Amino acid sequence: MSVFLLIVVLLVLGIAGYVLGRGRALSSVGGNPRKLHSLPGYYGWHGAILAILPALVALTMWVIAQPLIIERQLADFFPAEQIENDSQRVLLLTDVRRVAQGLDTAVAAGALTEEQAAMIRTEFGSVRDRLATVGVALGSEVTPQVLQAAQRYRELAATGGLWRMIVTLAIALGGLAWAVRTTNGDLRARNRVEVVILGLLILASTIAILTTIGIVLSMLSETIRFSTMYPFADFLFGLTWQPTFQGNSELGLIPLLWGTLYISLVSMIVAVPIGLFTAIYLAEYATPRVRSIVKPLIEVIAGIPTVVFGLFALVTVGPFLRDWFAAPTGLGTSGSSVMTAGIVIGILNIPFISSLADDIINAVPQSLRDGSYGLGATKSETIRQVVLPAALPGIVGAILLAASRAIGETMIVTMGAGAAAKLDLNPFEAMTTITVKIVSQLTGDTEFNSPETLVAFALGMTLFVITLGLNIFALWVVRKYREQYE
Repeated sequence: MSVFLLIVVLLVLGIAGYVLGRGRALSSVGGNPRKLHSLPGYYGWHGAILAILPALVALTMWVIAQPLIIERQLADFFPAEQIENDSQRVLLLTDVRRVAQGLDTAVAAGALTEEQAAMIRTEFGSVRDRLATVGVALGSEVTPQVLQAAQRYRELAATGGLWRMIVTLAIALGGLAWAVRTTNGDLRARNRVEVVILGLLILASTIAILTTIGIVLSMLSETIRFSTMYPFADFLFGLTWQPTFQGNSELGLIPLLWGTLYISLVSMIVAVPIGLFTAIYLAEYATPRVRSIVKPLIEVIAGIPTVVFGLFALVTVGPFLRDWFAAPTGLGTSGSSVMTAGIVIGILNIPFISSLADDIINAVPQSLRDGSYGLGATKSETIRQVVLPAALPGIVGAILLAASRAIGETMIVTMGAGAAAKLDLNPFEAMTTITVKIVSQLTGDTEFNSPETLVAFALGMTLFVITLGLNIFALWVVRKYREQYE
C-alpha cells in the first residue's frame, strides 16, 4: 500500500475515531451533554487524534528511515572505492533506483513483456540475457552490480512497504481502540486536545526556526570551504568578476553587489512613490465603487509570473528605452540595461507596496483623523501629519518586502539587464546581480569541489547578510516611531 493510500486510511480511521469518541462520551452520560467535562466535540477530536497522530508520526519516521537503511544494504554490491566518493555513491544509487523503478514502467509502456520482467526480477536466465533485456527496455547499458542491487532494492522496498502498512495500521487501530475504551464523561478531553494543539503550534514554530538555522548553516559551511580555496579578502573587495572553471579565476564581489544595489535602487524609485500614492488614493480619496475596481486590477500584477515580466522587459521596455532615450543621448545601444530591469521590477513591486500600505493606512484609527479635522486640519494635512506617521512602521515593512523582492529577483534581471558584471554609473548599460550569478555558477553538471562553484554559496551568504541588515533597519524604524503612538 502506498503512502498516499495509508494517509487516506488514517483519515478514515480518524473520522471513525471522532464519531465513536463523541458517541461513546454521550452514551456514558445518558445522552445529556451537560454532564460531560468537555463539549462533545472535544471527545470526538480526542478519538480522531489518537487514531491519526501516533500512526502518522510512525509513518513519517518510517518513510525517512527506510531509504537510509536500504542504501546501507545496497552498498555491499559495489566495491569500496566506488562508494567512498559521495557524488559517485549518489550516482550509483540513482542508477539502482532508476533500474528498479523502470522495470514496472517498461512493462506498462510495452517495452518489456511480463515474461522478460519476471526473468529480470528472478535469477532465471543468464546474467548477459538479463542485462541485455534491461538495457533495451531502459535505453541504456546496465552493469551487473547495478542490476543485482536493483533486484535487492525491489525486494527490500516491497518488504519495507508491507511492514510499513502493518505497523502503521496496527498503531492507528490500537490508538482508536484505546480512545474508545478510555472515553467517558469524566475524561478531560478538552485539556488533552488543547495540549496536542499547543504542541502542534510549537512544532510549527520550531520547524520554521530550524529551517532558518539549517539554511544559514548550509550556506555558512560551504562559504567556509570556499574561503579555504580562494582568498576571502579578494572575494569581498575584488573589482573583477571573471570565473573560468579552469583556474586563475577572478571572483570579485563588488561588481555583482553594485549591479544588485543599482537595479534595486531603480526599482524602488519606481515602486515606492507609485505604490504609496496608489495606497493613499485608494484608502483616503477613492469612492467605494472606484476602489472595488482599481484595487483588484492592481493586484492582478502580483499574479503574473516573473518570466512574463522578463519577456515584457526584453521585447517592450528594453527596445523602447534604447530607441527613445539611450541611443539619442549616446548613453547606450543595447536594450538590456539597469534601467530596463529596474523599471520592470518596480512595476512588479507596485502591488506589494500598494496593497500592504492600503491595508495599513485603513488600520489607522478613525479617531486620529477626527481629532485632526477637529483641530482645523485639511484632508491632505491630516494624511501627511497624522495618518502616514501612524502607519509608518507598517509602510516600512511593505517597502522592505518590496526591496527584498527586488534584491532576490532573477528572471527579469537575466532577460532585461544582461549578464555583464561591471562597475558603471550609466543606467543604460547592461549589468547583472548576485542572484543571476548564483544560478549561472550552479548550472550544469558541477561538483562542489572548486571555488568557481562554491562561490555561489558565498554570494548567497552575502544576500542573507544584506537582507538581515534591511530587517534590522526596519525594526529600528518601527520601534522608534511606535513609541510616539503607544
